Amino acid sequence: MLVIRIRDIRALPDNALKGKLNELNLELAIERRKVASTGVASKVVKTREIKRSIARIKTILNERKRGAKK
Repeated sequence: MLVIRIRDIRALPDNALKGKLNELNLELAIERRKVASTGVASKVVKTREIKRSIARIKTILNERKRGAKK
């Protein structure tokens, strides 16, 4: 799961987004361990896309949280 589009993220409920966030954080940790053990970052693009997907999900969750306060 590399790229998650913003329209797909907006269509999901908060519980599903939190699950995706946990899944992506686990995937990122696995990628970081691979780089640490081998010393070679063979899939830099994959790590970058995972980070961006995490940021997108966090942004949407924060927007919803702020929207609920208003």
